Order: sequence, then structure tokens, then C-alpha cells
Amino acid sequence: MAFVTYPHPVLAQKAEAARVDATLLAIGERLRAAAIDARAYGLAGAHIGEAAPVIVLNVTPDAPKADYRLFFNPRVSAVADEVESGTEGSVSLPGVEVSVERPVWAEIAYEDADGAGRTERFEGFLARCALHEIDQVDGVFFLDRLSRLKRDMVLKKFLKRQRLG
Repeated sequence: MAFVTYPHPVLAQKAEAARVDATLLAIGERLRAAAIDARAYGLAGAHIGEAAPVIVLNVTPDAPKADYRLFFNPRVSAVADEVESGTEGSVSLPGVEVSVERPVWAEIAYEDADGAGRTERFEGFLARCALHEIDQVDGVFFLDRLSRLKRDMVLKKFLKRQRLG
């Protein structure tokens, strides 16, 4: 699957909440297939060119078998005061990994495939993944979490690497 690459406009577009219907479910299934194929920890609709309020997360990142779950209309309902730095990257900016500060846990409200409201708390790496993908649903690319100087440096290095092939 070909992913949308930075700085495509859909990566900066906030997805509006939507009813969980056949269209949104189909986008979710395409997203899940793309995540499985790429062995991604998580993806948002924007990565496949859809400004849709859906993310997929591998909720068992340390297990031998991945468990990719869909979260519709996800939003952050609570986060830890404590933060830690961790490495993040994106299929939309291949080869780039940077350190980003995130809360150590997050409570996520979302709708399941039946449209029922749910809430889950994620900790550590899984919280980081969920927050990263929800940011993307909100039109916030992970580089937006960096200082302007660091972001410019990372992009300059990326573009140079792209030119050199």
C-alpha cells in the first residue's frame, strides 16, 4: 500500500466526528489492512489519504501475534501529568525518527464498530501510539510537536537523503 507522504495537505486536516456507518467502517478496514501490511504500531485515516476520524492500533505490540483494533471518533479524555520522551516516526515520513515528549498514560474515548461509546486507558508505549494517531486525526503531524529549529533540521536532513536516493 502506498501511504500519503509529508507534507500532503490531508496530514494537516482535522477529521470531523462522523457517524459509524458503512463508509467509515470500510475506511477502517482499509486502514487495518494497511497497518497489517506495513506492520505499523498504529495508523490514522490521513495516512491512506482519508480525513476520517478513525485510527488503528496494535494493542499487543509486544506479543508474537498482533491485535489490530479500530477506534472510531477517538479523543483524549485524560492524560498523566508525568511525561517521558520516546522515539516516534511515521509511514508518511519514512526513515525519520525523533524524540517526542508524551504523557506516560492516556485515557481514550472512542466508538466501536457498532457505534457504542467506549473508554480505555493505555500506558507507556501504547499510550504514546494512541496519542500520536489521535494527534494525526486532529491534523497534528508528529513533527508539529518539535521546536521549529529541530523540525527544520529534521526536514532538511530528510530532503537531502531523498535527493541522494
